Amino acid sequence: MVNAQALRIDIYDEYLGIGDWTLFNAPPCDYVCKIATEADAMGAIPMYTQYQMANNGDGNLSVLTSAVFMTTYWARVKLLFLDIAATNKPALVNFEPDFWGYTERAAAGGDPTKLTAIVSTNPDCVTQPNNVVGVAGCLIAMARQYAPNAYIGFPPSSWGGNTTAEVVAYMNAIGAQAADFLVEQTLDRDAGCREVSPQPSYCPGTGTWYWDETNQAHPNFHDHLAEAQAFHSGIGNLPIIWWQTPEGVPSATRGGSLNHYRDNRVHYFLTHPAELTAVGGLAVVFGTGDTHQTSVATDGGQFQSLSSSYLAAPAALP
Repeated sequence: MVNAQALRIDIYDEYLGIGDWTLFNAPPCDYVCKIATEADAMGAIPMYTQYQMANNGDGNLSVLTSAVFMTTYWARVKLLFLDIAATNKPALVNFEPDFWGYTERAAAGGDPTKLTAIVSTNPDCVTQPNNVVGVAGCLIAMARQYAPNAYIGFPPSSWGGNTTAEVVAYMNAIGAQAADFLVEQTLDRDAGCREVSPQPSYCPGTGTWYWDETNQAHPNFHDHLAEAQAFHSGIGNLPIIWWQTPEGVPSATRGGSLNHYRDNRVHYFLTHPAELTAVGGLAVVFGTGDTHQTSVATDGGQFQSLSSSYLAAPAALP
């Protein structure tokens, strides 16, 4: 669809997700290589979303003290960075969405040093502590050792603490400020999918998900951008990459239907880009978090039109 619509993209994002991605393709070109090749064909930089901590269940933190699990985990991290180095081209790595939020909730007093993890048995991280701080530190250390062409980032979970300030403090405590960027999560489903009644099983969650574009009622886009600004200024002034931004089309009618649920994030982001760069924004990655959502194949040409208009006069980066 990208080629069919002649879309120009800068970042091509794929999960290294549930399962053993090392078996997805036969050597010598494993899955990391496949993604890099596909990105290169589009003139884009690959973005690898490392999502392996969820292999035994989303939010299951018992894996941190499983020798079998963590040995496998570290081996795959090393292969990821060796593969990225072998491409000899830039790449982005997004470290474990949601995982940091789960650890913040589980750590006594929100202190990541109080949550045990197997780290120092990894020969590349023998000096790292055996806790969640060590997990983050080891990921950074391995990236720097094996893939200097990789740019790495952590995704704060806004729900991990009681306040944004608590989340900022936690991400600094794990060492996220030593990375290259932050990943700002928008929503993993179209807003309209969570408005349908009865609610589809693939769109759980209650609340108000459709943001007010006039920024008068709440929640709205300025609310979200204020959070992004707090993350940017509070965590090393790192640039922000928005990730998994839903692709629905604005509508005054709540809900929608399969592959045609409403959302307005594409519309707002691509028509107000200077607001994003003003809070530290570097890039926006658009994509569906579920196959039932609106995509560039079902959005009636919205992304094609708005992205073309944006690229004709892109926002200046600071």
